Amino acid sequence: MSESGDVKAAVRARVAEVREELLTLSRRIHAHPETAFQEHRAAGWCAEVLRGHGFTVTAPAYGLATAFEARTGAGPVTVALACEYDSLPGMGHACGHNLIAAAGIGAALALAPHVDELGLTLRVLGTPAEESGAGKALLLDAGAFAGVDAAMMIHPCPFEVADFRSFAMGSLDVTYTGRSAHAAMNPQDGRNAADALTVAQVALGLLRQQLPSEWKVHGIATEAGTALNAIPERARASYALRTPSVEELRELRGRVEDCFRAGALATGCGIDLVQPSPDYLDFRSDPGLVALWTANARELGRPEPEVRGPFASTDMGNVSHAVPSIHPVLDIGSGPSGPHQPEFATAAATPAAERAMLDGAVGLAWTAADFALGRRA
Repeated sequence: MSESGDVKAAVRARVAEVREELLTLSRRIHAHPETAFQEHRAAGWCAEVLRGHGFTVTAPAYGLATAFEARTGAGPVTVALACEYDSLPGMGHACGHNLIAAAGIGAALALAPHVDELGLTLRVLGTPAEESGAGKALLLDAGAFAGVDAAMMIHPCPFEVADFRSFAMGSLDVTYTGRSAHAAMNPQDGRNAADALTVAQVALGLLRQQLPSEWKVHGIATEAGTALNAIPERARASYALRTPSVEELRELRGRVEDCFRAGALATGCGIDLVQPSPDYLDFRSDPGLVALWTANARELGRPEPEVRGPFASTDMGNVSHAVPSIHPVLDIGSGPSGPHQPEFATAAATPAAERAMLDGAVGLAWTAADFALGRRA
């Protein structure tokens, strides 16, 4: 058997050995969902597993309380495995990040015995706040991916994609400040902040008619008054903007902000526009890594990958602009339900999902090994 074949056989056997440990980790994270920057238990459980297997662990890391970094090996080729573990507010693990964390750690445990023969330096990065907060963008700025030759992770989905593409995404929070007044006795003295938000939402609805079909604007009102007989003096909303590229995102942001300003102008309210987190850049898969992953996924018997355009956003996009990266998505057998639906949270703890997670661990490890051997050749 070739050197690559020897390593791959050993990796597959190693994932089988640690199977129960990975399933336990995934199930614990799933049963105890924690939202962005609050993932103290999940980060701690991941770090505990890695530390128990001889990794050098730094936690917290890079200025983020729920980030960690684990290292092993000192070879000339550096591969980073990204582990997400945050959940969605009110929906638990409806994006399946419990599976992402377990797959990344499984790949690391399987690769660890072979780092010297592969010439590999292996980093496992616990990356908080993917759902909101752009944790990977913050980690990138803090130097977490400095010196990395390839970055990898998997993501659960209701279908299989190797060459993943994502939308660029920006966030926008708006606060209107008006003046309260009795709604019957002296409404003329009020300045209705909720009406300002209504005007803005109408303007956004009209704007959508002239936007390219790939441009998305969506959000929620988070405050719009507290008493029906008082003119609302404050209204708040949070919106997301998506485009195929970051260049288009800048144009869309300007047009959306003008819609919100129109609400303030029409009602005489004050306005405060804030970008609460860094922009999520569009994900750009590395073709060489995609080819390696695709061959390995076929060897594992995964479904043939589909070709799809952008359908989501991720802060792994920011990493992909700086480091060759892959972000394949794996079918977990969730049927018609997809990420950010309650049914997907249930699906993320099923046997089918756990099989996909274990395949993901093997596939990531095989791809990292192929990449390291290719760089060494």
